[in-house]
Amino acid sequence: MDPLLIAVIAVAALALLFDFTNGFHDAANSVATVVATRAMSPRVAVAFSAIFNFLAYFFVGTAVANTVSKVVDAEYAGVAVVFAALVGAISWNYLTWWVGMPSSSSHALIGGLVGAGLAAGWIDAIAWTKVEEAALAIFVSPLVAFTIAFVAMYLVAALQRSTGWADNAKPFKWLQVVSAAAVSFGHGANDAQKTMGVIAALLAGAGYTTMGADGAVAVPEWVALSAYTAIALGTLWGGWKIIETMGLRITSLHANSGLAANIGAVTSIFGATSMGIPISTTQAAGSSVMGAGVASGRGINLKVVGEMLLAWIVTIPSTGALAFLVYKLTQLPTPAAWVSVSALGFVLGGAIIYAMTHSTRAADVEDELPQEGILAEHLPPIPRIERQDEVA
Repeated sequence: MDPLLIAVIAVAALALLFDFTNGFHDAANSVATVVATRAMSPRVAVAFSAIFNFLAYFFVGTAVANTVSKVVDAEYAGVAVVFAALVGAISWNYLTWWVGMPSSSSHALIGGLVGAGLAAGWIDAIAWTKVEEAALAIFVSPLVAFTIAFVAMYLVAALQRSTGWADNAKPFKWLQVVSAAAVSFGHGANDAQKTMGVIAALLAGAGYTTMGADGAVAVPEWVALSAYTAIALGTLWGGWKIIETMGLRITSLHANSGLAANIGAVTSIFGATSMGIPISTTQAAGSSVMGAGVASGRGINLKVVGEMLLAWIVTIPSTGALAFLVYKLTQLPTPAAWVSVSALGFVLGGAIIYAMTHSTRAADVEDELPQEGILAEHLPPIPRIERQDEVA
């Protein structure tokens, strides 16, 4: 078999592993609110989310995939560049998941591509307009999500005053489930396409697919199906540590504020996907939870929020630096490159196996959920802005 084809198959499989990590790393985006308010049990919630992750395959195009595929110029987007980018992104995903930090899988991938591209061809290898789109989204999407969730919380409160519904009334929980389905669909639609874009770039760089007259890279059907399957399976596996952070540690969520948070996330994610912009669904969901927490008067945990913001800031430079170094390892003389890359794979594989066999489980999260009797069931006043250093 052609050695190039073997290498392409191996790196495509690595891309699907990244997609799997994206699924469980970002599962919290879709289900943290419904788990925190007991609208759904943890295990049912991730299965529910996985289904809607996959359903996006039947309805969504490839605009985001094409944006990602163009981050590195096709002349440089060979096997080594894509391999290095994926190693950087996967390593960051596992590290931040292990410590329960809701960082961005999307920005990890963009950072990895930029770092590997710079290592391969310096600034000429990068399509800076595509990077600028992603960089702009880093700032815009959280602001949009926060603002929409903040406003939605006031609208929900007005609905409560006219209906007499309590914070955790069943209608709110049902609306939470519906909105969580939309967030899950949006997560699959935006994030699965990023893996599609990486594989498409790999195939184009290796000469196995071509670019259209409009510059778009053709995404084979098997690539799309594989990407949606991988992200759904990752979501099904569950990223319980990050679900714990998003649902229980940013603020005290009730069904009404959980609904408002989901509305903010859906608006931001769907808007970006329709424009072909690869945003961070983690940033959108996290910012929405903050917006709902502030507007509901329950405040936010500033320590946790500060840690999240720090992770968002350092993701791209961290994954870029790691991918840069990994690419340079692949360019060593052949014996040294084989030894270095094999050692790296051994260490990373061992760390992944250890992490996945010693991780937080669904039962651990369930044990931390407040009992129904403890949750406030009174009708609140109109929400007011209130901050606090720690949420009880």
